[in-house]
Amino acid sequence: MRAEDVLGRVTLVTGKEEFLGARTVDDVKATVRGYDPEAELADSPAADLTLASLGEMAAPSLFSSIRCVVVRGLENLPEESVAGLLAYAAAPVDDVALVLVHGGGQKGSGVLTKLRKLKTVTEHKSEELRASEFASFVANEVRRFGATIEREAADFLIEAVGRDLRSLSGAAHQLANDFPGERIGEAQVRRYFGGRAEAKSFAVADAAFAGRDRAALEELRWALDSGTPAVLVTSAFAGSARGLARLVSAPRGMREADLAREVGVPPWKLRTLRDQARGWSEAGLGGAIRAVAQADADIKGAASDASYALERLVLTITALRRA
Repeated sequence: MRAEDVLGRVTLVTGKEEFLGARTVDDVKATVRGYDPEAELADSPAADLTLASLGEMAAPSLFSSIRCVVVRGLENLPEESVAGLLAYAAAPVDDVALVLVHGGGQKGSGVLTKLRKLKTVTEHKSEELRASEFASFVANEVRRFGATIEREAADFLIEAVGRDLRSLSGAAHQLANDFPGERIGEAQVRRYFGGRAEAKSFAVADAAFAGRDRAALEELRWALDSGTPAVLVTSAFAGSARGLARLVSAPRGMREADLAREVGVPPWKLRTLRDQARGWSEAGLGGAIRAVAQADADIKGAASDASYALERLVLTITALRRA
């Protein structure tokens, strides 16, 4: 980003992927501070925003006239503040970088529609990635940190670390920092993450969807004891359920590469999915998807014991497969 891209303009950050949205906000802040190290930063929830408070945040201080103002949760903007915000966005102050963050969903979509029509607004979308986009994300992260990575190595890293973007970015940074300027291959990724891969969330999901309850519970305990976040386990289960559902519903007779793209997995993963799919019906997969959603809600606050919620998920999935 350049200073002229953000100062005197409005940066609109939309979408449900919190990591990508937070990165855009950080990039705007860094750009402003790079332009003026004394620049003032202000942050406010949209629910508290009034035209007066926006004017106060955007006003120059005694130390610097350059400001970066971040307004989060745009979907919660009070109705009485909409007109004032739109009026400011149409003619923003030259020395102010205004960042508006919308968390996705339909709430507040009318404000988004009006903002998108303004020439002073630049939108950065942070939508959740499709399964086929994670390898590109890893490659871009590694490149961002000064190295490159082979596709097979990126696929293995995703399996080892999971599909949490923050974790993948951290892993990419570690690899690029240890192999600066190099092209990173699968052997290097295995050296760092191979031991973790065997105990990580994808191994739990693979065992569960194959109906091996004892093995899945052992893998789960190993993963949790090694520090794997519970949310990565439910993420792996969700990915397996989606992959199986897409495989079961895919047209017959597709070429291997085309089928992999349709399902959203690397080609080598198809064999595992095919083995798992033999024990699943469409009704069973529907029940599995509901069970994963419930477990995900449980570990994020609906239940007090995440470990119990995950153990129950494993037993539910293996029972559905047997049924």
